[in-house]
Amino acid sequence: MSGDESYNFVFKVVLIGESGVGKSNLLSRFTKNEFTHDSRTTIGVEFSTRTVQLDNYTIKAQIWDTAGLERYRAITSAYYRGAVGALLVYDISKHLTYESAERWLKELYDHADPHIVVMLVGNKRDLDTLRTVPMEEARDFADKRGLMYMETSALDSTNVEAAFNEILTAIQRKVASREVTRGSISAVTLSDTIGPTSESQEKGRGCCKSS
Repeated sequence: MSGDESYNFVFKVVLIGESGVGKSNLLSRFTKNEFTHDSRTTIGVEFSTRTVQLDNYTIKAQIWDTAGLERYRAITSAYYRGAVGALLVYDISKHLTYESAERWLKELYDHADPHIVVMLVGNKRDLDTLRTVPMEEARDFADKRGLMYMETSALDSTNVEAAFNEILTAIQRKVASREVTRGSISAVTLSDTIGPTSESQEKGRGCCKSS
């Protein structure tokens, strides 16, 4: 556990999007470099961590994965609490998963910190021959809403590292530039405990409410 002290920031990043778009495999590819062909639907919430070196800072990324199915939606407020970044994932071969991006974005902004950094991610790029979502259309959607954008493949690792590193770098730069002075982004720092207890700590801190 000695490595727990050797980081500058803890950033909580959530994965959102419809069931079956590959959120769990993006998580396992980034944190464990693993891919499971027969991965089961996520029940509730899972998270993994990975420490990365970016811009001379050591950042512990805490990546949270939730079930995309409607019946698990009651967990949302706790899931989003303290998140400083989000990957909104769709499947490039299933246009319906892309069409729901607007709804997921609304839910995110309803529950998360207003300064949260968001990236739209078109996953399953390896299925390019079955593509139903043109890259230009998705990029335009992201540009109009001020989102970052990237296409990935958890199967063959394409852009998985790049997607997570880019969003973590964007979060770090917001903190470094002091663009964010209140709220969870500036609060999630060295003093936070790694693991599930950080949720209750952040809740008790009340950083985002004015008295």
